[in-house]
Amino acid sequence: MAGPSGTTAGPSGTTAGPSGTVAGPSGITAASRGIAAGPSATTADPSGATADPSGATADPSGTHTAIETVFRIESPRIVAGVARVVRDVGIAEELAQDALVAALERWPRDGVPDNPGAWLMATARNRAVDLVRRRENYARKLAEIGRDPSAVAPPEEPADPDDIDDDLLRLVFTACHPVLSTEARTALTLRLLGGLTTAEIARAFLVPEPTVAQRIVRAKRTLATRNIAFEVPYGPDREARLGSVLDVIYLVFNEGYAATAGDDWLRPSLCEDALRLARVLSALMPKEPEVHGLTALLEFQASRTAARTGPSGEPVLLKDQNPARWNRMLIARGVAALGRAEATSSGAPGPYLLQAAIAACHAHAHTYEETDWPRIATLYGLLATRTPSPVVELNRAVAVSMAEGPEAALPLVDALRGDPALRDYHLLPSVRGDVLARLGRTAEARAEFERAASLTRNERERDLLLRRAAEQS
Repeated sequence: MAGPSGTTAGPSGTTAGPSGTVAGPSGITAASRGIAAGPSATTADPSGATADPSGATADPSGTHTAIETVFRIESPRIVAGVARVVRDVGIAEELAQDALVAALERWPRDGVPDNPGAWLMATARNRAVDLVRRRENYARKLAEIGRDPSAVAPPEEPADPDDIDDDLLRLVFTACHPVLSTEARTALTLRLLGGLTTAEIARAFLVPEPTVAQRIVRAKRTLATRNIAFEVPYGPDREARLGSVLDVIYLVFNEGYAATAGDDWLRPSLCEDALRLARVLSALMPKEPEVHGLTALLEFQASRTAARTGPSGEPVLLKDQNPARWNRMLIARGVAALGRAEATSSGAPGPYLLQAAIAACHAHAHTYEETDWPRIATLYGLLATRTPSPVVELNRAVAVSMAEGPEAALPLVDALRGDPALRDYHLLPSVRGDVLARLGRTAEARAEFERAASLTRNERERDLLLRRAAEQS
């Protein structure tokens, strides 16, 4: 699995990805959630989508549509606010779903409130308070008969001057806790913070819905049984936990930007969800340079989305993209975020800041030929020092091929052929094929492109690589 620095540059041949050129495989297997009936016996399907209690199939006034839209926007904050009360993200989500059911029952009759988000939050929190009171009453009764109430008593709110008093930020760090697998963190984040249903997550990652639901159920159970605190970690633990959070957001974006498998090259909705999460985190943690670095990286990458596919959805290589189709507003946002990252960085730049600087080189080039490849090669060298990996070295080799020529890059690429981590990595033969093609060694290049095509699981990418192989004649 490609890590936060695991994207691969492929200047003229392979696939554009989150570091500017060739996307490394995210390797994500989505895992989503399922919830049982909530505290008020609300019926929920395995995806967590609550059934409309009215059974209505028509929505002539548009009220149900409005409710669903508001809930999707507000649900992360509702779950976060309720989780602070009940200290359990699974129960918090059930209570949020109860509030949705209440809205479906009352709003068509009474009208949509002036502040629907606040109404949903108040309803969910009131039910959370009632639940906690019932727990406390039960605990007191247990204590009266001499039993230990500790298992049911709610934990005390931590009082620490360094605490970041934001429920949404607490939810981010809880959903991305290292005790969970990467797959579980990714799915839980998409469910709780991205508002995706199990079906949407399963479809995005080509995973069966029951598998997705069970993984999320286990993730929530793990958080509950291990008594994971609903908090932002303090001191040195924060940096380690923050890395997990950023990695999950990055991997979600990477999978949307260059899908690992399936018929679609892009999954824009995943990119949008990841970018939104990065922006939220950037606002919540304004003094963290890597948060701004990741946000800048995603802004720059998202700016090229419209230019990365042709009329039939086929991939368009970076060298063939029309810069006029790049979104200048997103580029401007990326520049601003990169500036904040640099302003808040006091030591050696982190991997996301470095990748954002690489992406900025592409964004600032008015034509492919004007790209500052020497600077990109230098930045990849720094990135290799900061986070050593064979994928980063492959990135650097591609940048060297553009800055110094394919002759200088081929030994760097060949040195990676024996690395076990790249044995089945389709972008290694793809990059080697590109270098060989530029050296005029067409027969060898064709064999490399064919091998790359046999390794990829994305149909669009396979077609591209086979087309490149056919061009070597």
